[in-house]
Amino acid sequence: MSALPHSKHSVEDLCAAGTRLYEQALRDGRISTEDAAPAPCLVGLGLLHPALDDLDWLEPISPSVALHRLLRASAQRIANQRQREEKLSETFAALMRLDGQRSPGMNSPAIRVLTREQINPTITEAMAAASREMLCIQPNVRYSDPRAQVARAVALDRDQALLDRGGGIRTLYQHTQRHSPAVIARYEQLRGDVEARTLDEVTDRLIVIDANVAFIPANESGTLALEVRHPALTAYLVTVFDRLWRLAIPMHPQSAHQPALTGITPRQRAIASLLIEGHTDAVIADRLGLNVRTARVHIAKLAATLGSESRAQLGYLIGQSGILDQAD
Repeated sequence: MSALPHSKHSVEDLCAAGTRLYEQALRDGRISTEDAAPAPCLVGLGLLHPALDDLDWLEPISPSVALHRLLRASAQRIANQRQREEKLSETFAALMRLDGQRSPGMNSPAIRVLTREQINPTITEAMAAASREMLCIQPNVRYSDPRAQVARAVALDRDQALLDRGGGIRTLYQHTQRHSPAVIARYEQLRGDVEARTLDEVTDRLIVIDANVAFIPANESGTLALEVRHPALTAYLVTVFDRLWRLAIPMHPQSAHQPALTGITPRQRAIASLLIEGHTDAVIADRLGLNVRTARVHIAKLAATLGSESRAQLGYLIGQSGILDQAD
């Protein structure tokens, strides 16, 4: 049966075989190389050395001599480490003084990931420092969600505080939110420079505060958000918002549903645009904030107005009708 391989270790963790054989060598004054074979660490650690008169034997180093040598080596390592620490401190001292001259805002990361628990407190903190304008895109409002109700109550207070300081708020919703109780209640309670408009389709949620900081979703579930403070990115998001704002309709209850001269409503025109792109009913409903049944009702009315008898024919008739070239 072969012996187990000897594992490498330090002198302060001397193995059992090494301890036993070193003690034997100290008692006997020497030990044969064959007997010391189970503990090769003894030679490697300098506790045994070959006898000058017979290389088949090993002689022990005095424990006091070995300890003094090891402590001296340890002290040298400590001295070297302290010298390295001093050099590091000298090198980075000047850099830290330079870093301290920067403005506090420069120490903030350009993009930071926020957890669910951090999102609202961080927005509230940014709003407390705001003085000019908040821009919002709200794809939908789930007023039946208890957590959303709590979040809206917090948002209402901080939004009113901005309005009281002379700031303004502009918000974009989908047309489907024109009759939302939560949206209506919000604009009945807020006082000041606050305005809302709607579109058939908007981007995902967005908040931009004073054009300095923006908040966007970081995952589909909405449990993570990105806090964006990079000037180029926030400027880009403001530009996107402004372009959508110019296309949107001020919030008047019936404006999104008034038929055009052709008998095609703005909602049906938006559906027609998505139909010719080849989207399914479910995708169209999701994009426009509708349920699938309502989307299909609009598609059926659009088909009846254009005289279409099939889905393929409907796409052709939409293209021929020119309804997508008409302004609302």
